[in-house]
Amino acid sequence: MHLFKDPKVRSAVAIGTLCSSSYLGVYIARNILSAVTPQIVESGLYTNEYIGRVSSLFFMFYACGQLINGFIGNRVKARYMISFGLILAGLCNALFPLLLAHETAAQLTCGMIGFFLAMIYAPMTKVVAENTEPIYATRCSLGYTFASFLGTPLAGVLASLFAWQTVYSVSSAALLVMGALCFAIFLHFERTGVVRYGQYKAQAKGALKLKVLIEHRIVKFTLISIITGVVRTAVVFWLPTYIAQYLGFPTQTAAGVFTVTTFIISMTTFVAVFLYERLGRDMDLTIFVGFTASAIAFLAVFFIKQPVLNIILLVIAIMSSNIAASMLFSRYCPSLRDTGMVSSATGFIDFVSYMAAGLSTTLFANAVAQIGWGKLILVWFALVAVGALISIPRRGRRTPGAK
Repeated sequence: MHLFKDPKVRSAVAIGTLCSSSYLGVYIARNILSAVTPQIVESGLYTNEYIGRVSSLFFMFYACGQLINGFIGNRVKARYMISFGLILAGLCNALFPLLLAHETAAQLTCGMIGFFLAMIYAPMTKVVAENTEPIYATRCSLGYTFASFLGTPLAGVLASLFAWQTVYSVSSAALLVMGALCFAIFLHFERTGVVRYGQYKAQAKGALKLKVLIEHRIVKFTLISIITGVVRTAVVFWLPTYIAQYLGFPTQTAAGVFTVTTFIISMTTFVAVFLYERLGRDMDLTIFVGFTASAIAFLAVFFIKQPVLNIILLVIAIMSSNIAASMLFSRYCPSLRDTGMVSSATGFIDFVSYMAAGLSTTLFANAVAQIGWGKLILVWFALVAVGALISIPRRGRRTPGAK
């Protein structure tokens, strides 16, 4: 308790708790469609391909929203960005099930949910990076990374308990309440000095900004973002359908299995921290080990068909890839603080991540029909294998500001 006497620690805990709670709401809403897809498909009203098209537009809008809102977040207070994003997403989320029978309207509404949810992450990372010490910024980032992983099993719990239309109503209410709370609490933080804006400004202009980011290895981490985005978003999106169709579990059982597996996957953050500490706080080596383990596990998933073992190996594969994602968003992005471009750079990295996820969501739906789940697993293996090659550590080349 002595640690909490330090005002910097108290501020970090307060900011981190608020951000993690907000992000938990984002990820519950983001994973609702994935969790209820087996219910929707089993009803006979819609097909995998239809849901794939609708969800693809969600990720496209989410990706573009990350890019646009990342730049806006450098200029607009997080109070407005985060609270309005949650509230507007909640309103669209409530409309979506009413419009699902009309594909164009459903796609646009689902897309707007994605765009509004994309108003949260980049401004949140900027607030954390600029208002906490680097060590606490990393821990806060790990907190809402954990919240993002935890949102998936919670969406699965809702899908197990309620009909899919009710799931949307519950998540919409949660977003509206969280948005109102965020506005009030951020206002209090600003008035008490816990949160201040404009402390770090970009010194470089125009093309020099790009040069600064290249020096911080933005190209390498953009590629890592693409790969981890596909695995943590598109692969996990189709996980309940994979469990039901490929492994042969009944729909309700698949929802329960999805909840348990994604809850285990949500523990990735703690595994990532443990591995990072054991590897001498070497971010590059941690990412490489994560991708390598993921490639080995995906290959094992292809050969081992026994349902329980198959699920265990698939969980290991996703968790290992998510270790790389944890390092990307909890270590690399906050390390850009001194550039004054945390929000815009983070928004860009998230943009490419979800753009790749959006494209692959539709591709995976079509691939299941064309080549089957088995060969699709090999595609996932190849993807993370490329990630391992990209992330091979090079001694003497570390990201400025990162340990």
